[in-house]
Amino acid sequence: MTASEAKTAVEWLASVAPDPDACRWRWERDPYGVALLPAGRLWDVLILPGALGQPTLDILTRLVERPGPVLSDTSALRTGFFVPPGAAARWVGTGIRGASLGTWIVVPHPGRAGGAIRWLVPPDGTGLLTDPTLLELAMHEAAAARSRRDGERGGA
Repeated sequence: MTASEAKTAVEWLASVAPDPDACRWRWERDPYGVALLPAGRLWDVLILPGALGQPTLDILTRLVERPGPVLSDTSALRTGFFVPPGAAARWVGTGIRGASLGTWIVVPHPGRAGGAIRWLVPPDGTGLLTDPTLLELAMHEAAAARSRRDGERGGA
């Protein structure tokens, strides 16, 4: 990510903060490089368990040139896909959580590495989000592949 792309991404993300200037200040000066941002205004976040999240992202990147922003914790226990507002509230799935209006998420600076939360796909600042229908297809494919692998191991 170039410095210009990071700046555009920072502006886009910070625009949802109650005080965008304070958000940018925190990102620049906080040693952890994270900010707490409200979901539900420009985006929701669908949070998948790690065992499903990374395979879903792998499949999704075969379906589209570039998905929307994707976060992960460093232990890969959870993966969060940025989707259009309202999508998380309509989502039902075992082990899947949604962050939408009324929820806040920890968001790292898009141009820096480090911390417990990292970008797998950083925002590009244009507002590009992951299509929930394509995300669902990718999740089904990832879950089916995992089920086949688990079945092969159990039958051996």
